[in-house]
Amino acid sequence: MIPNTQHQDLNERLTLIETMIAEGRRSTESWGWTFVLWGVAYYVAIAWSTWGHSNLAWPVTMVAASVLMGILIGRKGRNTAETTVSRAISAVWIALGVSLFTLLLSLGISGRYDFHLFVAIIGALLGMTNATSALILRWKMQFASAVVWWVAAVAACFGSGTLTTIAFLAAIFFCQIVFGIYGMVREARQARASAAGQGALHA
Repeated sequence: MIPNTQHQDLNERLTLIETMIAEGRRSTESWGWTFVLWGVAYYVAIAWSTWGHSNLAWPVTMVAASVLMGILIGRKGRNTAETTVSRAISAVWIALGVSLFTLLLSLGISGRYDFHLFVAIIGALLGMTNATSALILRWKMQFASAVVWWVAAVAACFGSGTLTTIAFLAAIFFCQIVFGIYGMVREARQARASAAGQGALHA
């Protein structure tokens, strides 16, 4: 038998963990617009590199997207308190951003751009990052995004150029555009629910 004090302490710790996870998920949802932004940036870079035949398409587009995101973050501001979980998630995504920027810049400047290898690396890195975030937040929707990115990585290793392109475009659409919009919708619902709750308290 667990003493009542220890049982209560355990319940409080579990409640705290669940609260931190929920706050971390809400924090990720508040960044849903960045998923959409980067999804659009990926499409722009793909179109530019395909029809413009430029090795600088990816690094230039990524830099432009980073600058635009910085400007939008400055205007949007931070409305939510930073927690340990949200800091951990942010650290994972920042590490991904630095890794992708270094990789894309190096591939672009060196001219060693191979589409199959490129998609395999991007798919593996984005799959790993989404999976890490999903496991921390216990979020099945984001883990599904990780699986889609991993499938794209495998398709790039074994599939034809056409299959690789389709897998990559589909992964961007579902894991960036759709998931980003999903996060934005959930954030809007949370904001409306919070506003309604405050209105009921003041009524």
